[in-house]
Amino acid sequence: MKKPSAQRIFILDCEGPISKNDNAYELTSYYVLDGSRLFTLISRYDDVLADIVKRPGYKAGDTLKLILPFLKAYGVTNKAIEEYSARNILLVPEAKIALGFVKGFMSSFIVSTSYEQYMHVLSNLIDFPFENVYCTNLNLDKYEISKKEIARIKKLREEIIAMPIPEISKNAKSLSDFSSEQKAVLRRLDEIFWNEISKLKIGSILDEVNPVGGKEKAEAIKSIVARLRSNLQNVMYVGDSITDVEAFRLVRQGGGLTLSFNGNSFAVREAEVAVLSENALTTAVVADVFKRFGKDKVLTVVKEWKRIKVEKLNLHLPLKESFLKGFERKFPRVELVTSENMERLMQESSSFRKSVRGEAIGKLG
Repeated sequence: MKKPSAQRIFILDCEGPISKNDNAYELTSYYVLDGSRLFTLISRYDDVLADIVKRPGYKAGDTLKLILPFLKAYGVTNKAIEEYSARNILLVPEAKIALGFVKGFMSSFIVSTSYEQYMHVLSNLIDFPFENVYCTNLNLDKYEISKKEIARIKKLREEIIAMPIPEISKNAKSLSDFSSEQKAVLRRLDEIFWNEISKLKIGSILDEVNPVGGKEKAEAIKSIVARLRSNLQNVMYVGDSITDVEAFRLVRQGGGLTLSFNGNSFAVREAEVAVLSENALTTAVVADVFKRFGKDKVLTVVKEWKRIKVEKLNLHLPLKESFLKGFERKFPRVELVTSENMERLMQESSSFRKSVRGEAIGKLG
C-alpha cells in the first residue's frame, strides 16, 4: 500500500475567515418580514438542538434548511439568492490576496455551510476554483408551495417572531438547565418544525436539503484528504463557529492544526490557536509556517507571537511584506488556547467578532 504523501492541505470555512457575511441571515432579513428576528431565533434553536439536546439526525448549521420554507413562502428563487449575494458580498480585508498566496503554495479548499448560489458568486470574486468548494446544495426552484401553505408558513412566522429568544448559559448541559418559559418555546418550535411544517408539501425540503455543517464538514475534510492521498496530520483547518466544531475535533484528533479566526465561544473552545484579526493575511502567514515547518513550529511561533519574531521567519517574502505592511500600527493577536486562558479568549474573541462582523451576525452561533 502506498503511504500517504506529506502534502499539506489548507481548508477553511467561508463566512468569517473569508467574508463578513452571514448570507442566510441576510437573505432572510431582506426577503422575509421581520426576518432578522426570525433567523436569530431559529439559529438559537439550532444551537440548542446541536450542542445541548444533540437531537438524532440534527447537526449544527441546519438553520439553513429550517429557514427555507419561509424563504420559499416569500417568493425567493435561486436567481434571487444569487443576485442578492452578488450585490452584498463583503470580504474580510485582504481575503482575496491572502487566499491567492496560500493556494500558490498549498492545496486549498473551502468547506462552507453557505448555499451554493452564494459560494458560486464568492468563488468568482476571489478567483477560487469552485471544484475545491464544498457547500450546501440547494435548488429552491424545484419546490412548489400552494397559496394555502404560504398562508400557513406566514402565520407560523408571526408566532415564532413573538417568542422570546432562548438564552444558553455557558454551563447549560441539558434542557433542565433552561427556564420553564424557554422550555415551552423549545417545545413549541419542535412542534412547528417536526410535526407541522414537516407534514406540509413544502416540508420535504427539510428532508432533502443537507447543509454542510457539523459532521458534514468533517466528512468533507475526510473526502479532501482521501482525494489528495494525504492524512489529517497535514491539514490546517480554519473556522469560526459552531458549524466547525466537528471539523476541529476531527483535525485535532488526527494531529493537524486547528485555528479559530475571530471565532465565537464554540470555535475557540475546540481550536488550538485563536486569531483576533481584522485582516486575513494573518491566517496566510500561519499557513505559510505550517507549510514550511509543520504544526510544532506553528505552536512555537504562536507562543512567542511578536512582530520582531515574525520578521525573522523564513517565509514567502511577498506574503511577509504584505502582512507586516498591513499591520504597521497594530499587530494582530494570535494565542494558543489553553485551559487557563480559554474562558478569557472565548469572551475576547466573541467580542472582537462582533466588532468585525457587526453585532447581529456576531451573536449568531
